Amino acid sequence: MALDLEIAYQTILQAARQRKFLGYGELAVAQGVVWQNSRSQIFTQLGKLIGLAFEKNWPLLPAIVVNQAHLADGLLEGAALTGFIKDVKRKGIVVDDPLAFLKSEQEKVFDWAPTAPDALDADFSGPKFIQFFDPVLDALRALGGSGSPKAVGDWIKAENRVPEGELERLTKGGHSSLGNRIGWARFYLTKAGLLESRTRGMWTLTEDGLAATLSPEGSLKLFKDVRQKEGYGTVVDDEAPPEALTLGDGDLFSDPNRQFWFAGALWNGTDDQLDRFLADGIWQNGTHDKFGALIMTMRPGDKIAIKSSFVRKYGLPFENKGKPVSGMKIKAIGTVVANRGDGLTVDVEWQKEIVPREWYFYTYRTTLARAKLDDEYARRLVRFTFGGASQDYPVFLKNPYWAKQYEEAAADDADEPDEAEEDLLQGIVEAQPATYGTADIVAAGCFLPQAALQSMLERLTTKKNLVLQGPPGTGKTWLAKRLGKALIGLAKPQTGQIRSVQFHPSLAYEDFVRGWRPSGDGKLALTDGVFLEIIDAAKAQPDAPHVLIIEEINRGNPAQLFGEMLTLLEDSKRNASEALELAYRRHPSERVYLPENLYVIGTMNVADRSLALVD
Repeated sequence: MALDLEIAYQTILQAARQRKFLGYGELAVAQGVVWQNSRSQIFTQLGKLIGLAFEKNWPLLPAIVVNQAHLADGLLEGAALTGFIKDVKRKGIVVDDPLAFLKSEQEKVFDWAPTAPDALDADFSGPKFIQFFDPVLDALRALGGSGSPKAVGDWIKAENRVPEGELERLTKGGHSSLGNRIGWARFYLTKAGLLESRTRGMWTLTEDGLAATLSPEGSLKLFKDVRQKEGYGTVVDDEAPPEALTLGDGDLFSDPNRQFWFAGALWNGTDDQLDRFLADGIWQNGTHDKFGALIMTMRPGDKIAIKSSFVRKYGLPFENKGKPVSGMKIKAIGTVVANRGDGLTVDVEWQKEIVPREWYFYTYRTTLARAKLDDEYARRLVRFTFGGASQDYPVFLKNPYWAKQYEEAAADDADEPDEAEEDLLQGIVEAQPATYGTADIVAAGCFLPQAALQSMLERLTTKKNLVLQGPPGTGKTWLAKRLGKALIGLAKPQTGQIRSVQFHPSLAYEDFVRGWRPSGDGKLALTDGVFLEIIDAAKAQPDAPHVLIIEEINRGNPAQLFGEMLTLLEDSKRNASEALELAYRRHPSERVYLPENLYVIGTMNVADRSLALVD
């Protein structure tokens, strides 16, 4: 017998309106089936209800469906809890503490049930705060395009744009809910590109916002579009919007000299110093011959986080197609109060009792890294770590580097993880693998002395670019690849850290940078070449050097092949402020720059006089 989703909804809703938990058996009986014979069907049905609740911005009703033994306390455990959280994470909802999340959703269901629609197909008008979308836009237009939250609220009240009863409505904490709802309106309007915050405490209309007028239907569509794009979960009107709960950009980035550090606490790969660091109020480098110069640049007032790096394949809050994803667990955050000047230790005022949080994709694997604030992803990481903001997974999954990694489904699409594999994947990777340096190049048979190799390496590190020239057969390519490994410092760099391409007269800008290429569906697609691919890879792994080796660099025309990006090779232009438009842009606002961790090594044949030498 087929189960009826409408009956399931009304049965759960009836229990919720009595503030009671519902047993799986009772849900089965309401639909005329036997629980023992319909377990998998019931769980599938509950997963569909979670999806519907997410789409309609309702609390997750299945949270109150439990085993008969837990009708009093509403507890889920074992496979029931795992299945519920798995369905939730598939919608991109972040769950740090499963039991705490469950209890929170159960309370939301009970609070929401009295005003919930009686049927699934009832008209959905969205949360109350979308009524403020158009008034907020009108208020800012009346204020000249920019204004403070208070000025916006005062204008809305003065113009009688507040829906009936809203001025008297209070939150559970006894405060006016009006500010929260205007804040939620600002949050969604900002995500839709109609508002922005250029300075602290001021809301400003964008060009699109200046021209926008939102009807009730348009406001509801905007709300749904933003939620779908960003992957947001349940919204409760009386909760404060995310910005109100976090340290805003104005506070985090108000001091232009403030730096943001991400540091490891593992010594020798296994000895965890976290508890000692927190107890002693310090952070200390366990690798005495490394990071000393970087530590000397740490200043009082800087923010610091202790992190551990890992790779995870299962139980992720987004779709990863069964492929491993790089992550960081933020274990502690604090503020640097003093630098002892020994290149080893800084004194830190640690924030007490934070809940560890996990961040994915853009990660730091070295023991100490400083966030580059001209990078959009770094700023997002800083907001997540020190401001309590959530991570917008869709933003990262749209990046070409990560999109290519997760676009194809894995061959083994098993639902349950292999425990041994998961243990390996979640292993901490602070310990460094086999290293590689100039001495290893000499040992491999290089004819140059180590001092000359070290000079080349220093030149490459400083200028970001190096050309090896000489007659054919003298080992230019051989040396270029080993210099790349020495720069990275690893005998076996990660896949994609070193890329090679050969210039020749038939190679074009469209092949090397970006151009239109035939796709599998018989159409033309804008396709990135090796140069943009390694740029994306370097930006995605900011603390890992990446090396592009260009063989026979003088057999092509560098000015033609690099195009507008030739000037970006200069070491002084390796930052976002120097970004340029490409000849073929994916969207009008796209700008590209070369990151500091990308190095270019060229090889040039000087014996063939039919070839022009490169300046």
